Parts: sequence; C-alpha cells; structure tokens
Amino acid sequence: MPRSVNHVASRAKRKRILKLTRGYFGARKNVWTVAKNTWEKGLTYAYRDRRNKKRAFRSLWIQRINAAARLNGLSYSQLMGALSKAGIEINRKVLADLAMNNPEAFKAIVDKVK
Repeated sequence: MPRSVNHVASRAKRKRILKLTRGYFGARKNVWTVAKNTWEKGLTYAYRDRRNKKRAFRSLWIQRINAAARLNGLSYSQLMGALSKAGIEINRKVLADLAMNNPEAFKAIVDKVK
C-alpha cells in the first residue's frame, strides 16, 4: 500500500512561514529551510528584546532624571535617596516625563525634598 502524505497541510504550513519571511534578504525569504531557521531565530530575538527594551527605557529615564536633577543642584542618587526618605513614591518613568515636559513641576519636587 502506498504511503499516505497530507501534502495539503504541509504545503500550507510552508506557505504560512514563507509569508512571514517576506521582505528578508536573499534566500532567507524563499528557501524553505533557510526561511524557517531565520523565522525561528527571529522569534528568539523578539523574546530577548522585549526584555531588553524595558532595560533600555529604564536607563533612558535615569539619564533624563540625572540631567534634570543636576540642573537643580542634586545628583541622581542624592535625589532618589531624598525622595525615598521624604516618602514620595513616584516612579522613574513619571519623574523622567516631568523632567522633560514639565520642568517647573520637577523643580517643585526637588525643592520639596531638599
């Protein structure tokens, strides 16, 4: 008896992955094995970089807070220490946004903890 192969399903699976690799360079877009490997590797990069994005943004917020704090006569570490000592619970994201878009509000917070 001949071997039964569900060619419709395997073709559909290949087409689905080749569709996901459209726009890639060279054989990465149209050679099945290369495209499949590239797509799988891309998923691992996406997983890794969703975490790295959080790290990068926190770093950016700290730099912005430090720059604004130094304009007001404090360093970043002094400001964060004074905030926790004063019991002001404000996260770095909001603090950085205030430093960028509302410097007078940031200055008011710095004056309160000084």
